[in-house]
Amino acid sequence: MTTGLYRVALAVTLAGWLASGCGPRVPEAPTVRVGESRRLMGVPWTITVHAASQRAGSAAIAAAFAEVERLERVLSDYDPASELSRLSAAAPTPAPVAVGADLWRVLVTAEAVREKTAGAFDIAIGPLTSLWRQARRSGRLPRADKLAAARAAGGSGTVELLPETQSVRLPKPATRLDPGGIGMGYAADRAAEVLAARGIDSALIDASGDVLVTAAPPGTDGWRIVVAPLKPGGLGATIVLTDAAVTTSGDAYQAVEIDGGRYSHIVDPRTGLGVTGPTTVTVIAPDATTADALATAASVLGHAAGPEVVAAFPGCSARFAWREADTDRVLTTPGWPGKPQPP
Repeated sequence: MTTGLYRVALAVTLAGWLASGCGPRVPEAPTVRVGESRRLMGVPWTITVHAASQRAGSAAIAAAFAEVERLERVLSDYDPASELSRLSAAAPTPAPVAVGADLWRVLVTAEAVREKTAGAFDIAIGPLTSLWRQARRSGRLPRADKLAAARAAGGSGTVELLPETQSVRLPKPATRLDPGGIGMGYAADRAAEVLAARGIDSALIDASGDVLVTAAPPGTDGWRIVVAPLKPGGLGATIVLTDAAVTTSGDAYQAVEIDGGRYSHIVDPRTGLGVTGPTTVTVIAPDATTADALATAASVLGHAAGPEVVAAFPGCSARFAWREADTDRVLTTPGWPGKPQPP
């Protein structure tokens, strides 16, 4: 899956929990902290839980990893046998194609985010991401005619959803679906459901930058997370979260300079080119699917148009960081932990 290529990793501090300091607590049942890592969807995943025993924690984590592996077989755009790849390969579909529950949920959310972000997020961006990867390797911008053709393969009307039959129609022949800005978040949400079903109340899932947390670890106010900085080696903002997801998008670790311009690996569906930087955007949302997609869209929109769009998503907030006239600037939207920061 391409998803791991589209995220700047968050540094997650799993030690030194913040104590609440708010009066006596009701004694909690003793738990042990269990953490395990595995490479899934092309990137490292780490799941940390507080469980009744080491055995229970390891079993729950194994079940969550198995769910992610299952979803990779559904959502991968690298595996030609995945459900998503087979749907893309069928374009233009002569008739609607029935899809499974997971692919359906991803496409429904993707289309909703595309509409609410005026096309800044588009799951049908596959031809553009392929073209931009070639440009990054060659060090040359794509030709205008190729950009126009790739842009025409996406946009409004590219993915037609038929709820009555849970089916999808792709009317354009060159359409290719790329779940890079949403699939990882969706898998994290489903993994959290598996953990909950196994009695895990407190968990952290870190999918190489798509981070989801549930209830606070015992004796703490929440999970302590350090947001990735604007540039490598810089200081990131520290936030404490419970029952939320946080994702950072940006070019701190993946960027290319072409003809004097710095371009991110994150592609703007409206231009077909990488977002210009340096810039990072971190989004907090109630679920990882939304955080993943909205962080991508907010990166495309930037600090000027992005905050208004983020505000249209209930329970979401964002932190924008960018370079302006050799000065690092930060803007946070209402709802971001701590005092809002103007640019």
